[in-house]
Amino acid sequence: MFVDETRIIAQAGDGGNGCISFRREKYEAFGGPNGGDGGKGGDVILEGTNNENNLVKFKYQQHWNAERGGHGLGSDRNGRGGKDAVLLVPLGTIVEDNSTGQVVAEILEVGQRVRILKGGNGGWGNAKFKSSINRAPRRANPGDPGEVGEFKLVLKSIADVGLVGYPNAGKSTLTNLITNARPKMAPYPFTTLHPGIGVIEYPNRYARLQMADIPGIIEGASENRGLGHRFLRHIERCFVLTFIIDMSGIDERAPWDDFSQLLKELGAYDASLLDKPRIVLANKMDEEIAVENLKEFKKRHDVVVQPISCLSEEGIEEFKEVLWEKVAEAKASEKETEIVDSESANDDSESL
Repeated sequence: MFVDETRIIAQAGDGGNGCISFRREKYEAFGGPNGGDGGKGGDVILEGTNNENNLVKFKYQQHWNAERGGHGLGSDRNGRGGKDAVLLVPLGTIVEDNSTGQVVAEILEVGQRVRILKGGNGGWGNAKFKSSINRAPRRANPGDPGEVGEFKLVLKSIADVGLVGYPNAGKSTLTNLITNARPKMAPYPFTTLHPGIGVIEYPNRYARLQMADIPGIIEGASENRGLGHRFLRHIERCFVLTFIIDMSGIDERAPWDDFSQLLKELGAYDASLLDKPRIVLANKMDEEIAVENLKEFKKRHDVVVQPISCLSEEGIEEFKEVLWEKVAEAKASEKETEIVDSESANDDSESL
């Protein structure tokens, strides 16, 4: 099961209570207070990991509690701190406060930790209240309660490349050919029911790219038709979008209309997706009608088209090389933009 949106209820640990105790030893007439402090309650922490690819475990376990702090003891012994509740989430997880709708965290890197709820502080023992005018205090503080919250977890997959196309255009077949993912393949619509991320290896470069296979987008997807628009968010973080078009004209659909409709649906969901670098693949070029359709496609759309055939594997290696160059250019461009934005921010702060 693939789950990319769920809710959790979490509670940080309460602080331990302080202790009221007095030192009592033989020949010690005035031992004085020696009650220890309570321990701090555990926090609720989110941590990014590569070992999870969806939020299914949070669907079936929605309540998460950190450990409370230990109570203080006599002989100036403080209570131990409560254990944190560390929730391992896949990269790309966004955490929203369910009551306000505000984004409180965004997990993008392996090992990144974000505390979403703080544990309560431990209470003071009576040794803390000793003074020159109160040498035998019979007072201690209770521990503070830990924070409680309800959060919405939303996953937006992180991948270098987003693969989009109509059902049966060949997305799953292409994913099988060039990545280590093994999505289900069958000759009927909506074979892929959830985004799958595969790794494209480049042994000669000692490098790899991640590609997200997005479930079939159809007309009206941005309005929740078909599998709906919920999966469109998984391409928001991709550097490059790859459109795979069935040039055989399956189901009497014109390939050029398919491409126009895909652009329309992406723009209706988020207009910024249309600004992303893109590669257009003309699939099923092993069929005779595909050659004529490709000529008509180029007349109607002024884009560079990469012809391939997932059946004969023609053009697959060339596509991988083009993809590598596109992603490298997109990453370099984004890095330059970040540097410019950083320099502009520094200039503004200096002028103030």
